[in-house]
Amino acid sequence: MSIRPSEKPQHPALVAASQERASKLQNRVADAITKFAGSMLFVYVHMLWFGVWIIFRVEKYPFGLLTMIVSLEAIFLSTFVMISQNRADAKRQILADHEWEIVQTEESQNEQLLQISQQILDLTKAVHEITVQKRPTS
Repeated sequence: MSIRPSEKPQHPALVAASQERASKLQNRVADAITKFAGSMLFVYVHMLWFGVWIIFRVEKYPFGLLTMIVSLEAIFLSTFVMISQNRADAKRQILADHEWEIVQTEESQNEQLLQISQQILDLTKAVHEITVQKRPTS
């Protein structure tokens, strides 16, 4: 069991990306393998497997078949690590794109607020000029 619990994404952009990813069987398989390979259960299973292999002498030393099996497993697991890294990169890109959209929206809103503030300032100056002109001079 891992220390960090499996978390469902809460960010709307990540939820949509997660749902899209889950729609493909190959992605679900890769995610399941990556999740299992990154767990302590994976370590325990391999410790048991290697222990049984060596203690019960499934083959003689230097364990050529076991070495080949473990090497092939390492090749595939490294591929799944790269898949997992690509998925993490895709999540970061989704978040960055979403944040950029927010920044652009906020920039537009700030420009509108500046225009409104300038209009208020212009109106205030105009009202001030009108009230100064209407004051009786003593």
